[in-house]
Amino acid sequence: MSDAGGDIAVGRVLRDNLTERVYRELRSALMEGRFWPGHRFKIRELAASLGVSETPVREALMQLVREKGLDMEAARSITVAELSLAQYLELREIRLLLEGLAAEAATPLISDSQVSYLAALHEQLIEAEEAGRWFDAVRANWDFHYGLYKVADRPELLAIIEGIWLRNGPLVNYQYPNARPTYPGRHRHLDILDALRARDAAAVREHVQNDMLEGGRLLVQLLGRLEAGEITREELHRDAHAARADAAIARRARARG
Repeated sequence: MSDAGGDIAVGRVLRDNLTERVYRELRSALMEGRFWPGHRFKIRELAASLGVSETPVREALMQLVREKGLDMEAARSITVAELSLAQYLELREIRLLLEGLAAEAATPLISDSQVSYLAALHEQLIEAEEAGRWFDAVRANWDFHYGLYKVADRPELLAIIEGIWLRNGPLVNYQYPNARPTYPGRHRHLDILDALRARDAAAVREHVQNDMLEGGRLLVQLLGRLEAGEITREELHRDAHAARADAAIARRARARG
């Protein structure tokens, strides 16, 4: 192969590696809920923030469009996909089966230290909720569930779950502050942790499914109001920003003591 051909091959590999890195970063961000539904990506700004050229960013975004995590309009504008209520409910029905299966499979394999790690993540979730750090709460919730499912050591199952969370993660931001997860009893994460300590796989599966149904009850109602025109996405964004600002003021006041 000529030197020129070698340079082209090396250049292609480097670009492919950059595209993969950007893709994985954005994919993780979507699953963790770091972007709101409808967020519009500006390729030039995103490339600058990631320290790469625009080409790998554009290629990564297009890959996420193909996976339905992002929407593309007018062949130019790329935004985070927004799920309808019907889409959310259909995906939840699938999640009940798949995440229940992953949780059940993980139960006999999980170690005591891994259970302790999940317990610490739950504490982070509660602390973030109480402090009004909504993005931190959404991410801690994802880390809790993902941390459990990956213990199952079923990579194909995990990949399917990730593909659904790619679309579901941003929507979870709507839970705060207007549809914060509530439960008829104690938090279902605590039930999951107790069942894991007892190595009761059937109970772990049941509690994971109940967490989805009960914790998402107010979100379903909110999505119904959104589609009925009783509330707008702009109002949801404004409420979230106002709540975060109030929480920040409260934290500073506590720090001054």
